[in-house]
Amino acid sequence: MPRIAAFGEVMMRLQVPGHGTLVQSNRLEYSFSGSGVNVTAALAGYGHNGALITTLPETPVGEAAIAYLRKLGVDTSLIYRGGKQLGMYFLENGFGARPGRVTYTDRLGSSFNTAEAGNYDMVALASRIDVLHLCGITLAMNEGVRNQMKRLAAEVKSAGGKVVFDCNYRPALWGADGYAKARPHYEELLELTDLVLMNEKDAQFILGFGTGEYDRMAQLKQAIPEVVERFEIGTAAGTHREINADHTHSLTGYIYQQGTFLFSRKLTFPVYDRIGAGDAFASAVIHGELQQYPQQQTVNMAAAAAMLAHTTQGDTALFTESEVLRALSDHTVDVER
Repeated sequence: MPRIAAFGEVMMRLQVPGHGTLVQSNRLEYSFSGSGVNVTAALAGYGHNGALITTLPETPVGEAAIAYLRKLGVDTSLIYRGGKQLGMYFLENGFGARPGRVTYTDRLGSSFNTAEAGNYDMVALASRIDVLHLCGITLAMNEGVRNQMKRLAAEVKSAGGKVVFDCNYRPALWGADGYAKARPHYEELLELTDLVLMNEKDAQFILGFGTGEYDRMAQLKQAIPEVVERFEIGTAAGTHREINADHTHSLTGYIYQQGTFLFSRKLTFPVYDRIGAGDAFASAVIHGELQQYPQQQTVNMAAAAAMLAHTTQGDTALFTESEVLRALSDHTVDVER
């Protein structure tokens, strides 16, 4: 069975219960998350071996994080220990016209973001990985982490493995002139990428492709083939989102491979918790690629997985393939008995 590993930070999510704000509430509920956590846990749910490569502090908080990851089915054998801090963020759920809000603590001082390059044996790691997942959130952290990502991706490619890169651009993490700062790092990683998760905004604003169109779908159809050709990427995938007047969201997934676009049908749904939905989409695309499913089946599954993730509390959506396929059917199930 292919071994899938994600390189990234584990964060503690501190959530205000219900729809209250930090000012109103005096209680918080904690869990652990991160793009790599979400992807490896979701792939474990599909029956794969999903391992996380990270550094956690040697503290009771670090132990709690490892216990939580094991409960999710994540392989923790590639986790390194060191440092004293875990990155944290506070989440206030939005409602109606009030958007949700995320407030980060000092992430740059976390065990993961201060780990020295020598902490990881990149060659040994690469020999144990068939598919490596990386994301743009990790890429935004600091120069040391960026170098670790590039080195690990290069080693995985040298060892015959595949690299998946989710662009996941976050303006708040890159700061002023963020697109210009990010571009060279994105370009270096895309040179090593086999499967990229991106939308038309990533292609246009980070990389400068597809700028001649005004309609978003037209931008997508112009930009993605340009990116795939420029960086010789095997497959590109992503989502096209619309937010409706009644506060429901509509999502269409796409896959582009060998000069052809395939789209899922448009799925419209209410939103309970949006965080982690992109990781659910990415995980289902990786699963479909590994299982060598027809591309149409893969993109349909991925869109349905993203839809289900919007209905689930917490960052990490845990579904079996049968649950995702059931969501694709046109039936609305009241109570499953």
